[in-house]
Amino acid sequence: MSSVLDQRPAPTAAGLRPALPKRRTRVLALPESRWALAALVLFLIALPLDLLGAPTWLWAPLYAAVYITGGWEPGREGLKALRNKTLDVDLLMVVAAIGAAAIGQVLDGALLIVIFATSGALEAVATARTADSVRGLLDLAPTTATRLLPGGEEESVPADSLAVGDTILVRPGERVGADGQVLDGAGDVDQATITGEPLPVAKRAGDEVFAGTINGAGALRVRVERDPADSVIARIVKMVEEASKTKAPTQLFIEKVEQRYSIGMVIATLAVFAVPLAFGSALQPALLRAMTFMIVASPCAVVLSTMPPLLSAIANAGRHGVLAKSAVVMERLGQVDLVALDKTGTLTQGTPRVTDIRPEPGSGLQEDGLLALAAAAEHPSEHPLARAVVQAARERGLTLAAATGFTSAPGAGVTATVGGRTIQVGSPARLVAVDGQDIGSAVQALEDEGRTAVLVRRDGTPVGVLGIADRLRSDAKATVAALTELTGQTPVLLTGDNERAARQLAAEVGITDVRAGLLPQDKVSAVRQWEDEGLCVLVVGDGVNDAPALAAAHTGIAMGRAGSDLALQTADAVVVRDELAAIPAVVALSRQARRLVVQNLVIAGIFITALVAWDLIATLPLPLGVAGHEGSTVIVGLNGLRLLRDAAWNRAAKEGTVRRSV
Repeated sequence: MSSVLDQRPAPTAAGLRPALPKRRTRVLALPESRWALAALVLFLIALPLDLLGAPTWLWAPLYAAVYITGGWEPGREGLKALRNKTLDVDLLMVVAAIGAAAIGQVLDGALLIVIFATSGALEAVATARTADSVRGLLDLAPTTATRLLPGGEEESVPADSLAVGDTILVRPGERVGADGQVLDGAGDVDQATITGEPLPVAKRAGDEVFAGTINGAGALRVRVERDPADSVIARIVKMVEEASKTKAPTQLFIEKVEQRYSIGMVIATLAVFAVPLAFGSALQPALLRAMTFMIVASPCAVVLSTMPPLLSAIANAGRHGVLAKSAVVMERLGQVDLVALDKTGTLTQGTPRVTDIRPEPGSGLQEDGLLALAAAAEHPSEHPLARAVVQAARERGLTLAAATGFTSAPGAGVTATVGGRTIQVGSPARLVAVDGQDIGSAVQALEDEGRTAVLVRRDGTPVGVLGIADRLRSDAKATVAALTELTGQTPVLLTGDNERAARQLAAEVGITDVRAGLLPQDKVSAVRQWEDEGLCVLVVGDGVNDAPALAAAHTGIAMGRAGSDLALQTADAVVVRDELAAIPAVVALSRQARRLVVQNLVIAGIFITALVAWDLIATLPLPLGVAGHEGSTVIVGLNGLRLLRDAAWNRAAKEGTVRRSV
């Protein structure tokens, strides 16, 4: 039977969850970002000069600089790929841009360069943030540990030099140096980084502890059971790295299409130029036809078919508190078949609160009196549950008496003298009832409701029980219902918390599939099992323990306010305002964006096909070809920008909550 006062905190300023170092790569520290920004700025300076009829010598060098700053990187990478007998669309876009400039369409080519440079920068930023998250996770593991020698002496050694069978000493406030088993001592270990449990867990002889977790009150002697390279925290790092390197099926498909399209367009352009020459055509008309073909067949409209809807959706979602880290992420959100939700900090707020105050009949105390007594005794304590009791008393405006003789016993509770009476507040399993009083039914009733029971005794006599629980988010139930409507499947609860508390909360929000008591690797296994069945899984979490599942899933979303740095950086998207209801809305917005992408591709395909056919079958005048090409580009661009409007978000939010008839 687990109770609140079994779990005393690690005395850290960071509170329940140790914060990761802020090791984020700055966007402008990436060369791709700097080149893309330079190309965009130069383009924005040149564009009004060009459109307003300024002298060519004034805007032409600026356009040339756009080609250089934005095109040299994809051009270089394309040439490298070409040396490896691979032709990618990046090189093709540079060639098409240069071709456009060669026949006077400098603006068209410059715009194409800017779009591709920006896309490359977004990808580079996402990759860098993933690398940052892995480096930050490595900082959770301690660098040194105190090893006990056979004679009882101590020595400080690097944590990675520990071997299975070594015995280490973990003092209050220290991180555990390795995965192992407690041999002696008692303490309260904050292991939220591993299991996601919101409260520190009491550890005694025979219990398992994990590297990187923080010991609270009480010293522990721990026998090392796993090599440091095989610890749970090390496996988390490995899983995040492996999942981050895995390409999505959509990305693999796009790469295949790019390769085939690139080869096909090069062959077709050469054929359009060479065939007329072979039949006696003059060089200039053949070259003009080939360049016209290159312009009308250039996939500018295809490029804009994808990016404006997705980037508009990203911008709109960002205004409403959801940060999607790339256009690929926004696209993938709309493919979700199943949602897996974490419990603590995701469906709940991650902060314990007093939910029940039950004075013992005959104690002479009312609710306020019992709460004031417990809060006075708990006031000197730094335990998160003690803070919850004190906060509840403050919210009721209660005056707390001074406490003296305060003591705290790990796994049991606190004892203090209040108003000349000895007050004990702690675990019902540790503070045994006396004088024949039995309040087991009250304790059992609270625990059956998913609460943690805290017994209050006065001079050895039980005077009441407090119920403490994490608070459910106000929009949790509605979010579960909305996600069920969108995906056709009820979300699943994945949590490291205990079975009883997990099922109690799941019943409140309408979840029937509950997986409790999971370590990070267990969550990853569940996600991979679903994905092996062909499902696209969206994982929503907030803690370090959720990071491997966030990385392994088809898409991962982190809760911003309560989330650890690792979860925020590993996830594909972040709910920065901590509004759970934003998740179904952004999924629905992604589906809108995907529908617009399909519409745009159809429009672009029709224009390209018609113009190419005209150029090949008859003689397409170059101005008309340019007009048709630019017209299709403008149409698909404006169509994609529709998602910038607030109406698009409102429609998405409604779509996530109202059952559609279609």
